[in-house]
Amino acid sequence: MFGAKTGRGLAGAFIAFVALMAAAHAASLAAPAERPILTISGKISNTNKDGTAQFDRAMLEALGMTAVETTTPWHEGKVRFEGVPMDRLMKHVGAAGQRLIVVALNDYATEIPIEDVSRFNVILALKRNGEYMPVRDKGPLFIVYPFDSNPDLRTQTYYARSAWQVAKIEVR
Repeated sequence: MFGAKTGRGLAGAFIAFVALMAAAHAASLAAPAERPILTISGKISNTNKDGTAQFDRAMLEALGMTAVETTTPWHEGKVRFEGVPMDRLMKHVGAAGQRLIVVALNDYATEIPIEDVSRFNVILALKRNGEYMPVRDKGPLFIVYPFDSNPDLRTQTYYARSAWQVAKIEVR
């Protein structure tokens, strides 16, 4: 009789421990101090507002910036983009999906396989040639593939995934 109760007690304690670890893993992100420029939703475990992860520019920059120099179909010559590596951003929000639905301010939407972000070192650019990008010129956020690093990236498939004026990302 004592053993049976202890076994159930251990099982209950184990379940409580697992629940506690899951709650601890679902971390809270700091709230944006300024107006958010990006909202990430869907299959993420780290949030800061109503089950989403909202970021202002300073929060994105604090994740660490990197630069990519590449030609694009939308600019003349090589362009230097600076932004957050998308794989770092996805890890930061605890993304657990297979694809990203990226939505621009004008409701343009594109789908990106999540493996692209690390495979191709995709960035979420905030700057072009050292300047923040205004909304009227593809800003404030632009998904940039390093097109010159791989000839396979210079196709309509990857150009279509390179959304600008990014406002939302849903992890599915």
